[in-house]
Amino acid sequence: MSSNSSLAFGKYEWICSRGALIVCPLLGETDYGIEPVCYSRNVEFGRTLVFQPATSFLHICALLMVTIMILHIRSKYTAVGRKEILVFFYMYFLEELLAIFLDSAIIPPSSDVYAWFAAIHTGLTCATFWCLLVNGFVGFQVVEDGTPLSLWFLQGSSAVVGIIVGLIAIGTFKDAAGLSSATPTGLWVLQFIFNLACVVIYIVAQLLLVWRTLDDRWPIGDILFGTAFWVIGQVLLYGFSNSICDAVSHYLDGTFFHSLCTLFAVMMVYKYWDSITKEDLEFSVGSKTAAWDVKESLLDEDDRSYGQGAYPPQKSYSSYGY
Repeated sequence: MSSNSSLAFGKYEWICSRGALIVCPLLGETDYGIEPVCYSRNVEFGRTLVFQPATSFLHICALLMVTIMILHIRSKYTAVGRKEILVFFYMYFLEELLAIFLDSAIIPPSSDVYAWFAAIHTGLTCATFWCLLVNGFVGFQVVEDGTPLSLWFLQGSSAVVGIIVGLIAIGTFKDAAGLSSATPTGLWVLQFIFNLACVVIYIVAQLLLVWRTLDDRWPIGDILFGTAFWVIGQVLLYGFSNSICDAVSHYLDGTFFHSLCTLFAVMMVYKYWDSITKEDLEFSVGSKTAAWDVKESLLDEDDRSYGQGAYPPQKSYSSYGY
């Protein structure tokens, strides 16, 4: 595949020549798919050849980071949209987990099951973007957050998106149901136009939410940083992947930096959500802050009583014999 090909609507040749996407080995007119011009070198662990080792390690780090974020979100018992945003992070966790096996070729592209797992991953990715979009409207309280209606709509619509995209993907990979791996226009639209639309709508919705409902404008910084990370990841993957790969002697490529920037963008989604949600400590379980508030209140009462002539609080000492 020549690196001089141009970006064209509905075609993966230019995209796959720059980035080693999971779907690329399954697309194109040849049996081996569309290969990138330059990709990171492989390493052998035991008798297993591992592709994209740096990117695979980054996926593992992403799982750890997402686990920490999930635990922090779960600890904010009364925060608005807590259950809804958890669904997004659970889906991103599954997406990264599956990417480990596909990017590293633990599931080889030549195997019969690779196409099915790639279709599941593609559907899960689009469903995750859709879940992010729906989360963008939770703050407007169109439907009360945390209710069965809110959660069922979020989970149900995400499942529908994932299933539809997954079916289109497997049909494209297998040249079935009138779909073709040589002309994967439908898959291209879903993977790039649909996902981009979800991100843009989410960003606009959050900017409106902050501007109209919050006095604090600092969360806008989280939105802008997250947007910048996501855009930089796309640019590094599709614009500079081959240059990076050649410059570092095939140890890394744009896929690594794309995954890294995506992780940073997801972390900023968490940071933004955390900054706009306040926990009601009165109903918080096991809150250290609430405990300190009680102690400070009692100390203030003691000080006031002492100032009004009451005896100061007596300290109790253990008895020791001398």
